[in-house]
Amino acid sequence: MASPLAVADIHEAIAATRPDQLCIVHGQRQLTWQQVTERTRRLANYLHSAGLGCHTEREHLAGHESGQDHLAVFLHNGVEYLESMLGAFKARVAPFNVNYRYVAEELQYLLTDAQATAVVVHSRFTPTLADVLPRLPLVKVILQVPDSSDLPLLPGAVWYEDALAAASPDKPTWRCSADDLYILYTGGTTGMPKGVLWRNGDANVECFGGSRAETLDGVLTEATGALRALLAPPFMHGAGHWMCFRTWNNGGSIFIQQHVEHLDPHDIWGTIERDRLNFLLIVGDAFGRPLLDELEHHTYDLSSLTVLLSGGAALSAPLKEEFLRHLPTVMIVDGLGSSEAGGQVSHVSAGAGATTGTFPLGVGNHVLSADLDRVLAPGDPELGWLCKSGGLALGYLGDPDKTAHTYPVVDGVRYAVPGDRARLRIDGVVELHGRDSATINSGGEKIFAEEVEAAIKTHPAVYDCVVAGRPSEQWGSEVVAIVRLRDGRSATTEELRRAAEQHIARFKLPKAVVFVPEILRSPAGKADYRWAKQMVAQPAP
Repeated sequence: MASPLAVADIHEAIAATRPDQLCIVHGQRQLTWQQVTERTRRLANYLHSAGLGCHTEREHLAGHESGQDHLAVFLHNGVEYLESMLGAFKARVAPFNVNYRYVAEELQYLLTDAQATAVVVHSRFTPTLADVLPRLPLVKVILQVPDSSDLPLLPGAVWYEDALAAASPDKPTWRCSADDLYILYTGGTTGMPKGVLWRNGDANVECFGGSRAETLDGVLTEATGALRALLAPPFMHGAGHWMCFRTWNNGGSIFIQQHVEHLDPHDIWGTIERDRLNFLLIVGDAFGRPLLDELEHHTYDLSSLTVLLSGGAALSAPLKEEFLRHLPTVMIVDGLGSSEAGGQVSHVSAGAGATTGTFPLGVGNHVLSADLDRVLAPGDPELGWLCKSGGLALGYLGDPDKTAHTYPVVDGVRYAVPGDRARLRIDGVVELHGRDSATINSGGEKIFAEEVEAAIKTHPAVYDCVVAGRPSEQWGSEVVAIVRLRDGRSATTEELRRAAEQHIARFKLPKAVVFVPEILRSPAGKADYRWAKQMVAQPAP
């Protein structure tokens, strides 16, 4: 059943119960729930005064259509990122994430595809925005957030704080709706980014981990305020802002590390130590390895930390074991989700026996057959698709064909099939094999990049690894591993192959290894498979 409660109304209701408690902390900036409420009301009133809002109600639209204005959030992590999202919800404007690494051509594609009518942007990104603005006739409002770049105000823009100061702090007079949109753009690491449309009421439950209660009183009983969370990944990645809103749904406090332009392990551990935080979000090995290296050389009092959640990319078993050696009382959680389905399955590691790529099958999750025509029973040997039913996204903005493909109806039930291949064991545990878009067809066999990466990473000299395929006369396509070694360590191709063959079949082993000083990943730690394919397309050294 669709959630009847809007994100904006939920935040207002929780704020009324704890107006003076901390809501967001970023360095020296500390904002209470009441302050965030007032500031986001001001933003909503400003956007509304500019003519932005909802123009066609959801009931008159197809799943791939929008009747609202869309706000691009083109920011590094900070107070303004979360305020922009929440203020947009209060204005009945749909917020969406922007990858701040995009060059002008990519940014133009994204803002055009998203039908953006407003942008909130950090000053350091304004040169790229200025390049494409002449080709974005829909953009009517630009709010600029100053930063250390000290770049001047973009012509036609308004300083963010000036906009808030000019607007009313009163609660907007219009009613928000759970049908209003939240838009999440996919990462675009294997293809062009696509905007996934969610009812914000459903996103609050399925993505933001909110209560399934149908009344605000029911929601308030679950807002214990227990979380003091540091969400380390970029908020422009779904996992980052999902957990921010989950913290707010708990009535908790969001903490942001001081340095948000890059991963600073000392900053992260120091923030947890100083503010006695109990929850840390990271993204797989790309975050885990540097954080562990810091713990090898420096000591922190991390006794307050109780949960370490990895979302968005796999945290390999060897790294989990290292974390548990340093932090034996911490619970490590792997969270698996997708832009199209929201949160899906999770796995908890505590003590011994850390694993990678296996998850108990949660409620609402299933494995569909390869042909998408039936739900597989436990123990079925077929390699199918991990999918989800229930509260799902509406579809892809402007793309009815891709919407129909990703959200098939099987025996009268609508499913989200994001593209993860999986097998359901007899014990009800899902073995995740990886994204179909990162599959390498070699000699008639399907080889999943993620499982080869995990096997290579078991070698102690490996710092990071990404796997891609390249054309081969003999195999059609062959597996190539791109490897970054740990500082001061060495390993040969054959040594890496011997380590990997303890975990995967020999036909899956890389035919070649390319050693590099750095592996390109998104700011959120996700592998960039387009870059990887370009790297391995070169002749093997």
